[in-house]
Amino acid sequence: MIYLKSAEEIELVRQSSLIVGMAHAEVAKILEPGVSTEKLDKIAEEYIRDNGGVPAFKGYNGFPATLCISINEAVVHGIPSARVIEDGDVVSIDCGVKKNGFFGDSAYTYPVGNVTDEVVKLLEVTKESLYKGIEAARSGKRIGDIGHAVQSHAEAHGFGVVRELVGHGVGKELHESPEVPNYGRRGTGAKLKPGMVIAIEPMINMGRKEVKQLADGWTIVTTDGKPSAHYEHTVAITDRGEADILSTFEAIEEVLMNKV
Repeated sequence: MIYLKSAEEIELVRQSSLIVGMAHAEVAKILEPGVSTEKLDKIAEEYIRDNGGVPAFKGYNGFPATLCISINEAVVHGIPSARVIEDGDVVSIDCGVKKNGFFGDSAYTYPVGNVTDEVVKLLEVTKESLYKGIEAARSGKRIGDIGHAVQSHAEAHGFGVVRELVGHGVGKELHESPEVPNYGRRGTGAKLKPGMVIAIEPMINMGRKEVKQLADGWTIVTTDGKPSAHYEHTVAITDRGEADILSTFEAIEEVLMNKV
């Protein structure tokens, strides 16, 4: 069952999504070699709670933290710990917030220090894939159009598109229908209608598309050990053509620019 949101409900999703973006920015300020992932998690949780939100991931199916922090070959669902960030790491951070009964969800991948040119390219293409997917998220099109847009761009650059993990609807629940794969055929899947709110989140591997789960029961890694990247926006389908992006990278990228 796909739950179409009213304009008021979409604004509540936007409020939660903006807190996610600002929590990311707070983390970005201190993300550097020598910082532990559990410190990043603490900073995000404090910001979310100080702004009237609740961490959406903490306790979700037993997940123990506010952020999913996935480093290098980890694709998603990495658990914050005493592990320290190192120069050259690729750090994917996924964050969710619940406020006023509605969820927001967004992910961003951060290069730390001196990363390789191949990593820079992976991050660029993954983010471009996200926006290609958003461009395809128009009323009257279908879920498969989004997946096709993401997949064709990533694979054109020789990267692997993860199949086992997908985007999803967002609203009163963190994960709602429909699922939003990052691969697919044009003209297939659920029809996009105004009022649908979905998270589009390409998970793109530098090497092969295959992944596996670690013994912790959460962390998903690439089977070939090569780095992965993950970017995610929560968007609303509109009757105006292009999708309305409810989450934001603006504050994150302002912080990153100031750190250069």
